[in-house]
Amino acid sequence: MVSAASAPVSLPGDPPGGRKAVLVWGIGVSVYFVAVIFRTSLGVAGLDAADRFHVNASALSTFSILQLLVYAGMQIPVGLMVDRLGTKKVLTIGVVLFTLGQLGFAFSPSYAMALASRALLGCGDALTFISVLRLGTRWFPARRGPLVAQLAGLVGMAGNLVSTLVLARLLHSVGWTAAFAGSALCGVVVLVLMTLFLKDHPEGHEPEPVRHTGGAFVRKQIALSWREPGTRLGLWVHFTTQFPAMVFLLLWGLPFLVEAQGLSRGSAGALLTLVVLSNMVIGLVYGQIVARHHAARTPLAIGTVTATAVMWAATLHYPGDHAPMWLLIALCTVLGACGPASMIGFDFARPANPPERQGTASGIVNMGGFIASMTTLLAIGVLLDATGDNYRIAFSAVFVLEAIGLSQILRLRTRAVRRERERLVASRVEAVHVPV
Repeated sequence: MVSAASAPVSLPGDPPGGRKAVLVWGIGVSVYFVAVIFRTSLGVAGLDAADRFHVNASALSTFSILQLLVYAGMQIPVGLMVDRLGTKKVLTIGVVLFTLGQLGFAFSPSYAMALASRALLGCGDALTFISVLRLGTRWFPARRGPLVAQLAGLVGMAGNLVSTLVLARLLHSVGWTAAFAGSALCGVVVLVLMTLFLKDHPEGHEPEPVRHTGGAFVRKQIALSWREPGTRLGLWVHFTTQFPAMVFLLLWGLPFLVEAQGLSRGSAGALLTLVVLSNMVIGLVYGQIVARHHAARTPLAIGTVTATAVMWAATLHYPGDHAPMWLLIALCTVLGACGPASMIGFDFARPANPPERQGTASGIVNMGGFIASMTTLLAIGVLLDATGDNYRIAFSAVFVLEAIGLSQILRLRTRAVRRERERLVASRVEAVHVPV
């Protein structure tokens, strides 16, 4: 006999899915794909940006930190906007903003204008992922939720690959302005597709209209979402699992591999690509597992945190000047699991909240990993300056945040699963008593 907590969730009134759902969702996720290309484009242009704007490493890192700060700060407002306005309107605003940000970055004559452009890009980027998650819940049955969310994350990592492999070549072949301005055309393309073909929901599955607005309603939406143990557990799962890979890919991975491990830039770049490829493969595996075995969510999250901590400990404390290549490959492969594990956070928040609060709850969850990433980015930088570039001490910040997050996961997991089981049983009883 399968318990309600371990069985895939199936609720009354689920959307049917099907080919049309795939097509509509595909248009929405293409917006996220382009947003990730723009988000990660600075990663391949860091040295060029330093030369173009005549800035040092600290000023250069401000681009990434500001982008994450804007992204994280926008998550709850974005969730409220999605619940209030619907997916299509919010995605439209997002595409316009991140395309203007990419164009502004292409033509920026100064560091200040480039910084403002990245902030605008981060604001538009922040509107995309929560909207795509909401689109998936509107078009696919609940049992498909974990796989659909993981596929969205996989498409995002594909955008990371495009910026690494394609935009880098364009940058060195056609120059800064042409590469960034040309890439901005992708935003125009997805805006046209979305305007013509995107729909918020299938016919017959319209959400209940939002009848209240104003500050009191906003506070109530946030309070009710936060009150659910599943929302809080989702935030801490996202917090604890996402940041090790995010910090590694966004800023500190290349310096660690080159300066602390003595690798060439080419070898270090190959290991960063390995993280992305591992993420894409593991995302498919995690999505299938969670869709078929709902009770596997917590073991997968805790297992990923544990494996990440073990690999970092083995790498940082390896006897000798440098860790061997096989250990670095193992580290980067395990870091690839961080993104898929962070998506599990949304699988806790989704069944814990009714449809009218899905955007708000997802926004709360999505804040977790980006707050942890910003904190770790800053902590590693401060510790490197304070210790004379001692990467072993600086990267120990990873263990501190993982310990904090893991303690919260262990504290909330039983309460969240019990509450989810109660909601599922109640919904099934209600469906049985609904007259036909």
